[in-house]
Amino acid sequence: MSNDPGSPTFTPVVAGSAIASGDAAASPASRVNVAHRGGEANQSADALKQTFGAAVRRVDVVWGETTVYIELARVHDAIKWLHDDASQRYDYLSDVTAVEFRDLEQPIEVVWHLRSLPYRRFIRIKAQIEKGQKLEAPSVWDIYRGADWLERECYDMFGIRFVGHPDLRRLLMWEQYKEGYPLRKDFPARGRFSRSEQLRQALAANPEARYSKDELSIADAFEDLPEDMKRRLRSGERVGE
Repeated sequence: MSNDPGSPTFTPVVAGSAIASGDAAASPASRVNVAHRGGEANQSADALKQTFGAAVRRVDVVWGETTVYIELARVHDAIKWLHDDASQRYDYLSDVTAVEFRDLEQPIEVVWHLRSLPYRRFIRIKAQIEKGQKLEAPSVWDIYRGADWLERECYDMFGIRFVGHPDLRRLLMWEQYKEGYPLRKDFPARGRFSRSEQLRQALAANPEARYSKDELSIADAFEDLPEDMKRRLRSGERVGE
């Protein structure tokens, strides 16, 4: 697509369009007999090493997919380079997530999944947050507008704050949610509050404080409930506990 927002022209990204004619990668095919570990790394991994040096901590290849561990302070620069450089062109951010291990000594990992459609490449970027450090990572919203909701979801589920995000707030849970972050290892399977208390808090929230009715209609949904159900909810009745 043209970079000029006023331009009426639209140029589609053709998968594999940047691959040289005659290159075997130009003809996609399902890989077979893929090794668990030790396969050939995505060539972008070597390019990252050459460009960012010691900031690239290590490279893993698992089931044919390349993961590059990058120093947290340089991860934004590395992702921007992968997006902007003509030899890379990672134009699609497919996911932002995190991993927390049961071993309390292992750092939390922030994960970015990047795809280069023109070169038909996939790369996974990871940055580690050591125990005791702030749960913060750089936002890539200025590089990929699609990071908006992806980073909000990761913040909502793991509590990782993305520095530079223009509107970081909960996405799946309501903003007054006080139980913590559901995908953290210390989060109890049933939640810290009863289900009736969770529902009571959700219904007691004022959604119009931050959302328009077009964005969220929880108040209207409550009004549509049968009278007996609304009466039981208001009384705080504990159901199914």
